[in-house]
Amino acid sequence: MLELIEKVDEATAYECVISLDYDSRKRGRLKVVTDSGESAGIFLQRGMVLHDGDCLRSKDGRTVIIRAAPEPLVEATTDDSLIFAKTCYHLGNRHTPIEITKSSVRFQPDHVLADMCSNWGLKVKNVEKPFYPESGAYGKHVRHRHDH
Repeated sequence: MLELIEKVDEATAYECVISLDYDSRKRGRLKVVTDSGESAGIFLQRGMVLHDGDCLRSKDGRTVIIRAAPEPLVEATTDDSLIFAKTCYHLGNRHTPIEITKSSVRFQPDHVLADMCSNWGLKVKNVEKPFYPESGAYGKHVRHRHDH
């Protein structure tokens, strides 16, 4: 089993890829499988969130890159900037991880929150995309997203 024990600040090359959903990227200890099928374990400090593009080093010196895997999300959109701002406020006030784009807010599936958005006039649909939630006031700064 590949044992991943440290985060690497910069890597010029990597040997394999591990695609993880958001909930898995928040865990410090996790059994995973690389995209090529190799068993691996992540053994990092608790509280560290992995982001798309982060690299990890294994005990045997190999480097692995983390990719944000597509996952089920709810996407709510509106052309009304006031309704959009209020929606983001209320979702954030519930400590719901949200991803905010120019035209949408995305969150993990929750029928109560989806109904709330729909009742406020937003167009709500289920999508499958990588999830890049906002890090919050005490998190690290926003990173570049790879979903051009």
